[in-house]
Amino acid sequence: MTRRASLLRILVLAWMVLVWVLLWGTFSVANALSGLVVASAIMFLLPLPRVPVEGRVHLFSLVKLALVIFGDTIRSTASVAWLGIRPGPGPLTGVLRCRLIIKSDLVLTLWTDIMNNIPGTMVLEIDRVRRIVYVHVLDLSSDRAVAEFYRSARRIERLLISTFERNSEWQPSPWYRDPTSANREDIA
Repeated sequence: MTRRASLLRILVLAWMVLVWVLLWGTFSVANALSGLVVASAIMFLLPLPRVPVEGRVHLFSLVKLALVIFGDTIRSTASVAWLGIRPGPGPLTGVLRCRLIIKSDLVLTLWTDIMNNIPGTMVLEIDRVRRIVYVHVLDLSSDRAVAEFYRSARRIERLLISTFERNSEWQPSPWYRDPTSANREDIA
């Protein structure tokens, strides 16, 4: 195990102990030791699969991404609230297909999580091989609403690529397995 992997395991262990102590509400030696036992058992008896990291994090882009997500969330929250209280018939809903150029599964998962946390959208299906996602959108009552969804989805995709997958730094992980290979049971 590399030094970086060992450090990461220690940080995860410390994080789980902290969460355990916070759940109990008081810090004591007994709570910390029991948290250490529980966290160790979780880490060794129920290990998570390794997640390939295939690029670098760019802090300026990460801050910009966070601000865009915050703005989209506020705007979507207001829009969903208005749809709930406005007079008239309910909104026209539907499912839109969106093809992505995101390379890694980790960043695809981040995109999906971001879209699921923005009110009015929910990712229903992901085609990992073709990088196509199907998203339920709450308001498709106009061409402008559809265009706004695609504009927001593309902007988040571009910012994720700028933050995590710049072409000059991105390399496939050595443990990456082609999703089209015969060993599908290895792919989570």
